[in-house]
Order: sequence, then C-alpha cells, then structure tokens
Amino acid sequence: MLIDNKNVVAVIAFRDTEIYATDAGSGVRPERAVAPDRRGRFHKVHHHAGNPSGTYEDDSAEYWEAIARDLAPAGAILVLGHGHGKANAAHHWVNYVHKHHPDVAAKVVADVRVDIEHLDERQVLALAQVYFDAAATARPE
Repeated sequence: MLIDNKNVVAVIAFRDTEIYATDAGSGVRPERAVAPDRRGRFHKVHHHAGNPSGTYEDDSAEYWEAIARDLAPAGAILVLGHGHGKANAAHHWVNYVHKHHPDVAAKVVADVRVDIEHLDERQVLALAQVYFDAAATARPE
C-alpha cells in the first residue's frame, strides 16, 4: 500500500496493527503488522505468574519500531486503540513515537479509544472521516 503523504488510520493492539489508507478502493485490505512472539506467548500482556502485582508489561520496542517505520510515510495518522492506561497498546505506541520518532508523532491527529475488536472497515473509515475533517477545519489556511 502506498501511503505517502496520505491520511491513514492505524488500529493498534498488542498482537497486531492494521493500517488503512483512507482513500483505498473498495475491497482493498489494510496492511498488517504483527508483533513478534519469540517467547511463544503471543504477548499475553497481563499475567500474574512471577508478577504478584499483576501489572502490565511493556510490549516489544521492535514492534513499536515496525509500526513507526510503516507509518512514517503517511501525511496524517489517526490512531485507534482500546483498553485503559497500561492496557492500551495504542497509547504505548504513541508514547514510544513521541520519545523516539517525533516526526511521526507530529503526524498523529488523534489517539482514540474505541472497541476496535467490534469495528468493521466501514466504521473505521467513518471515524477517519470525522477526525480528518475536523483536523482539516482546525488548521489555519
């Protein structure tokens, strides 16, 4: 998918990320980045084994980097994620790019928490239209 200078939506979860170009034709599937799973746990993020406090672990910097690399050519990025606080993978990624890729972070128009598991492509693109239209009208000419 060519996303150079285009508006895109990144639906970010701890296991995978789907990247939608907002101008993609009907039936065009989003690009997908999958988190590496070297330990065979496929990133079971919340666990108690060996972790009595049950706190969340940070995910792989390699995964965040891959997403940043995939999104770097975009013109503007809407980030969709779910969960609260440390359980929100999108929030982890946004923090990562603010620290390591401020050029990519500057392209993020919004980081929105939604029920990503129950959104279809039409709903994702409808959200994109709302946020990108709002961002366009907020910019001074």
